[in-house]
Amino acid sequence: MSAAGTRRPPVRLGLRANLPQFVLLVAVNALVGGMVGQERTVLPLLAEDEFGLSAYSAMLTFIAAFGLTKAIVNYVAGTLADRFGRKPVLLTGWLFAVPVPLLLIWAPSWGWVVFANVLLGVNQGLAWSVTVIMKIDLVGPERRGTAMGFNEAAGYGAVAVAAWATGAIAQTAGLRPGPFLLGVAFAAVGLGLSAGFVRETAGHVAHEAGGHVAPVGGHAGGLRAREVFALGTWRDRSLSAASQAGLVNNLNEGMAWGLFPLYFAAAGEGLATVGLLTAIAPAVWGVGQLGTGALSDRLGRKWLIAGGQFTEAIGLLVIATGDTVAVWAAGSVLFGAGTAMAYPTLIAAVGDVAHPSWRGAAVGVYRFWRDIGFAVGAVLAGFLADAYSIATAIVVVALITAASGVDVAARMRETHLVAGR
Repeated sequence: MSAAGTRRPPVRLGLRANLPQFVLLVAVNALVGGMVGQERTVLPLLAEDEFGLSAYSAMLTFIAAFGLTKAIVNYVAGTLADRFGRKPVLLTGWLFAVPVPLLLIWAPSWGWVVFANVLLGVNQGLAWSVTVIMKIDLVGPERRGTAMGFNEAAGYGAVAVAAWATGAIAQTAGLRPGPFLLGVAFAAVGLGLSAGFVRETAGHVAHEAGGHVAPVGGHAGGLRAREVFALGTWRDRSLSAASQAGLVNNLNEGMAWGLFPLYFAAAGEGLATVGLLTAIAPAVWGVGQLGTGALSDRLGRKWLIAGGQFTEAIGLLVIATGDTVAVWAAGSVLFGAGTAMAYPTLIAAVGDVAHPSWRGAAVGVYRFWRDIGFAVGAVLAGFLADAYSIATAIVVVALITAASGVDVAARMRETHLVAGR
């Protein structure tokens, strides 16, 4: 065959030009989200019913282990993806997912559950990070917010569906093993799709970098990992504001993951209702991101992020002060809507500021600080729930979330305008 016959088609950026791979990556990230969703309703209840844990701080150790592991792996994942390519990191992430549901099914002690969540943190840190980076690679700067909207909608929509489904399964089949059989299927399909059909996007990175012009207030390429970490943590005010806002977003998410099922169950609600209430926020969050990611491409990032955090805070206060399913559902809708406004927009803002050559590392730094929030939220919520009440923990987290929105309003530049929009 001639060289012309084996030549690959030219690399093009854009959603339409890369639609098949983009859709495939959306599906893969839905499966990544499903791995977390299998735990969302059942695991806090399992801690109390089967392992006899009575202290909230002890119950939430699995979230702390997950968050710390995921945060560290997020940071490494971005750097590894820049150095060795996206696909090998994605496949490694799925290999870590395979044992997780099996450990949850057979765990004879709570330590096994915590270890399973360490593996889950590695899976999420590698696989979710890389699907984020690959979508950014494919679409280029024009549709970055749209790409993140689809990515996060798929992931958290799957969290919601799995949370609802596992609650329904547990209602009729018990807390184990039925709900976690979904995780076995998610891991098998995710690994198969990633190995057989996902293509490397390093060529898209090189193509974009060749024509990249650093924005006003932006930074050049060729930065070392520690320089990118400094920019994302304190040196660049937009990146550091995004990092703290991401941390607070997952602080309230860690609290909700650990305490909401217990809060609703303590009010006398059945497992199916608990599963439904637990699923509402990630469902609204997931679907809402389809619109908010694209909206940030038109209106900008900053005020969508700040407004989202204020909306989250209001939703949490409604949940904390409510005492009926209808009120809790309304609060959950607000909480999910606020998160939909902020979550994909924060990643898009990081992508706006970062140079293509160190974008993976920048996303890794952001996701490092964001997922530290899981651990902070678990520890803080567990302490407050033990010392006072679950409602008190929810109120305190709501106030922290509102303060984070104030910080974004004060410090973050409008990064989409900085990027030349």
